[in-house]
Amino acid sequence: DSLPPAHYKETMNTILSWIQQSETKLSMPQVAVAEYEIMEQRLRELKALQSSLQEQQKGLNYLSTTVEDLSRKAPAEVSQKYRSEIEVILGRWKKLSAQLVEHCQKLEERMTKLQRFQNDTKTLRKWMAEVDVFLKEEWPALGDSEALEKQLEQC
Repeated sequence: DSLPPAHYKETMNTILSWIQQSETKLSMPQVAVAEYEIMEQRLRELKALQSSLQEQQKGLNYLSTTVEDLSRKAPAEVSQKYRSEIEVILGRWKKLSAQLVEHCQKLEERMTKLQRFQNDTKTLRKWMAEVDVFLKEEWPALGDSEALEKQLEQC
């Protein structure tokens, strides 16, 4: 009665392995990227990791429930061992979940800023091209005050 079912250990190993892999993925250094497509790919990877987190939630719930059942049946020192084991996992789980949310939010913000910057750059380049054409236009004759006034207005 004081030992967990075999499924408990399998689930524990699966969850621990998944947490370790996910922590490794999230610990990769964040590099400055100026290409929107790369940022989109990274966001898709993070969203997939979030989906995977939700899929693993069932296993985590099972572990918590099993530990609660064991706590009622097992001697105090045994139940304490399992409780501390699940607390460590829950702590890592919460930290991982928070990091995922934070990484997604930061990446989405940076993607928005990059998109805005690219749009502003495109507008600026178009304006600069128009100014360049204007500056290369032929100057009106000195006596043509109407043409000079028009050019002054354009300036």
